[in-house]
Amino acid sequence: MTHMTQNTESLERLESEVRTYSRSFPTIFKRAKGAKLYDEQDREYIDFLAGAGTLNYGHNNPKLKKVLLDYMMDDGITHGLDMWTAAKREFLETLEEVIFKPRGLDYKVQFCGPTGTNAIEAALRIVRNATGRTNVVSFTNAFHGVTLGALATTANSKFRHAAAMPTQGVSFLPYCGYMDGDSSSLAYLEKTLTDNSSGVDYPAAILLETVQGEGGINVASKVWLQGIEKICRKHGILLIVDDIQSGCGRTGKYFSFEEAGIKPDVVTTSKSLSGYGLPFAAVFMRRDLDQWKPGEYNGTFRGNNLAFVTSVAAMREYWTNDHLEKEVTRKGKIVEYRFKQMARVCQEAGIQAEERGRGLMRGLDIIDGELADEIVAQCFEKGLVIETCGPSGQVLKCLCSLLITDDELNQGLDILESCLRAVLSEKSQAA
Repeated sequence: MTHMTQNTESLERLESEVRTYSRSFPTIFKRAKGAKLYDEQDREYIDFLAGAGTLNYGHNNPKLKKVLLDYMMDDGITHGLDMWTAAKREFLETLEEVIFKPRGLDYKVQFCGPTGTNAIEAALRIVRNATGRTNVVSFTNAFHGVTLGALATTANSKFRHAAAMPTQGVSFLPYCGYMDGDSSSLAYLEKTLTDNSSGVDYPAAILLETVQGEGGINVASKVWLQGIEKICRKHGILLIVDDIQSGCGRTGKYFSFEEAGIKPDVVTTSKSLSGYGLPFAAVFMRRDLDQWKPGEYNGTFRGNNLAFVTSVAAMREYWTNDHLEKEVTRKGKIVEYRFKQMARVCQEAGIQAEERGRGLMRGLDIIDGELADEIVAQCFEKGLVIETCGPSGQVLKCLCSLLITDDELNQGLDILESCLRAVLSEKSQAA
């Protein structure tokens, strides 16, 4: 089957040129189940993209689908602005019981617009209002969204240039590992905060991802994260952790910051929060930071009752014990081992390569973005959907479902390795 034989005329004619994934995966998908996608010709694809980390529990998870369908058949509230609903109450109570209390967390929850960038926008307003300061520290290779406030905290020039106007209110400093060693960027941060000629306005908050997703699967060490928290406490600066892609079990623990033993003042979450791929975002904040006056920050789609229902089912099914956490860690080691093998294949071909990541948030950096694109294209032809990330798209990224079977995982990794070897061979012959 040739992908171009499909009827894509109306899609190409009507959809904006801003589209991205349909260019990398030029087929018309029709259905999905678990860790697999199927197109209109019923061709099967293993999904290592999972909605860019939105489908941690897989496509159409049957346990979540059942509660969603039951809720809809009972005429449950679909849209209720920010009114109280039974679904919202159950979500908040389950979140407190299953997620917050066992981790010693005591957060208020703000429902914002339904996407991650909405949560970042709300978090920025929260910390600025609470401290009376405007500057926020973000980091090299950070990605926090593309609405204007969130875009100001996003480092990648591709996104920043598309703003068509200057961004402001943010100072960028080196992320963990950007310079040599864990401590160099901590020392630099400390120096900028204590030197009145550093040029960095005293910040309201420090915003970070514990694992930078779009930035290239850059993993912050425990020492660095603990150091950042210590600096925040010492200087009265609030700490925001963006857990939008790396949360909900993606790195193993429910929150990506748990392993470091830190407690952020503000947490932003979205993507797999609903558990089912439904639009849903929230901000978790320290209680004293909830200084909003009614209606100061609003939006028509604050919360999503359908997502409340599936999120509750996901929390009860997967987070009342540590079984999933252990499985993510185990499967992550499989990907780590295979990516290290592939890195050696690259090195034998004279190409620098490096594996990195945590849990099932894994990357293989092969330095060359064009080479990575060729591998992605061949993978797609062989039945694997996988994307790239990093400053020049040079990192092959595995974000598969946390529930993927070992057979599916290894099948996908086999496709990736075979395509990697084929592209390297083609490159060698062309040289």
